Amino acid sequence: MTKKLVVGISGNLTRPSKTKAFISHIAGEVAGRVGAAPAVFDIEDLGPSFPPARRLGELDATARAIVDQLVKADVLVAGSPTFKGSYTGLFKHLFDLLEPSSLRGKPVILAATGGGERHSLIVEHQLRPLFGFFETLTMPTAIYASDKDFADGVLMSEAIHARSRQAVAEVSRLVGETRSVGLAA
Repeated sequence: MTKKLVVGISGNLTRPSKTKAFISHIAGEVAGRVGAAPAVFDIEDLGPSFPPARRLGELDATARAIVDQLVKADVLVAGSPTFKGSYTGLFKHLFDLLEPSSLRGKPVILAATGGGERHSLIVEHQLRPLFGFFETLTMPTAIYASDKDFADGVLMSEAIHARSRQAVAEVSRLVGETRSVGLAA
């Protein structure tokens, strides 16, 4: 039996990144709940062939392997830092390279980070429509964390942890939880 795969993709453009740490946390929680292997990537991991690519065939082997994992994942955790009220341009570019049917039916947890609360609707007004186009199964609970929710790059907010647990519980019910944990849904 092939082990399930949870892929996290972060639209951050710099390192270290709160967004990638946030996505890694969520993907790790999902993987633990459903007995899956986690793999988390950011835009930097796609390398130099990614920005100029106009189609998947123009990606080098490393970038193509990441895209293949994203498409084959049993669960996707997708997030971006907020940039001018939306996800980053290269995050969108990644999804522009994919066939519209390539993510159909895939369970997705949406997450985003930003400097303040005024960007919190990025998950509903930007990310949810993007993944709706791909006909994914986005979880009802999306998660937004602002700078005040982190301390030294680590998520500290119990309210955000609770939303994360809720989204993890939702996707776990959908793909089949393999272990019982005390996370409230």
